[in-house]
Amino acid sequence: MKPLFILSFICLLMTQSSQGQYTDLYATIPNYIATENQEAVTNTDGILRIEKVSVPGYQYFRVAQDNQKRPCVIICPGGGYRILAASHEGTDVAKFFNSIGVNAIVLKYRIPDSEKQKNKSIAPLQDAQTAIYIARKNATAWGIDEHQIGIMGFSAGGHLAASAATHFKEAYIPNPENVSLRPNFQILIYPVISFNSFGHMGSRNNLIGPIIKEDEVHYFSNEEQVSQDTPPAFLVHAKDDTTVPVANSTQYYQQLLAHQVAAEIYLFEKGGHGFGMKNKTSEIFWPSLLQKWMQAKNIIP
Repeated sequence: MKPLFILSFICLLMTQSSQGQYTDLYATIPNYIATENQEAVTNTDGILRIEKVSVPGYQYFRVAQDNQKRPCVIICPGGGYRILAASHEGTDVAKFFNSIGVNAIVLKYRIPDSEKQKNKSIAPLQDAQTAIYIARKNATAWGIDEHQIGIMGFSAGGHLAASAATHFKEAYIPNPENVSLRPNFQILIYPVISFNSFGHMGSRNNLIGPIIKEDEVHYFSNEEQVSQDTPPAFLVHAKDDTTVPVANSTQYYQQLLAHQVAAEIYLFEKGGHGFGMKNKTSEIFWPSLLQKWMQAKNIIP
């Protein structure tokens, strides 16, 4: 089977772009039903929202055009598997990573839709796996350390990132070269983790609904999918989050520790949900904590 992915050097020109221009993730989209592209972009209260994504893409933010290989983080914005909060949980975060010497990919993954995908429940995971695939495939050309490719997600994007970190042994994309789809680390910010009682029902219904099957609930409840091979994790959550209960992070954290997976968690007393990089209720700037964790894990110097 021929690879379906765009692996062109043209992508090298797509650096430091924050103008909403994305490179297509695929030459031929898998699990795709050809329909009218209804993607829409809105900007409300300074938050860029992308709706009805059916053609996935990515933006690559490279620290510098040089010969140095640097870590790379794939960023999955949140939005309940309904929209993508593409700025404060996407491009803004990529710029922060560049400032500390880390390359970044902002992933515009597909919104689950049975009219646009044959199996909507795996479409976002296919896109996340493909982002990992192309980062490793292009590591030399893109200045990426192929052994330091992480995945990050906010809210439902955190569910996607955790899914990629726990389901990497099952490839949902063509991978004839057997490129590793395992991220080397995961960063989860107020993530949806579970589809059980303490999870986020909106994300669950959008990904696997409206008819809910018990086996899918367990499969996509990522606290149940942790193993000793799950990559190290850094988590942030607010205790007063009423949208995605903090139990999503704490239960996942406990499972990581139970399986001898290195993990660190920071819990804000307040902050609610969706605060992005800056929790206005606290003087703590959690990206600085993340930077220290990445240094401790020898991801960055």
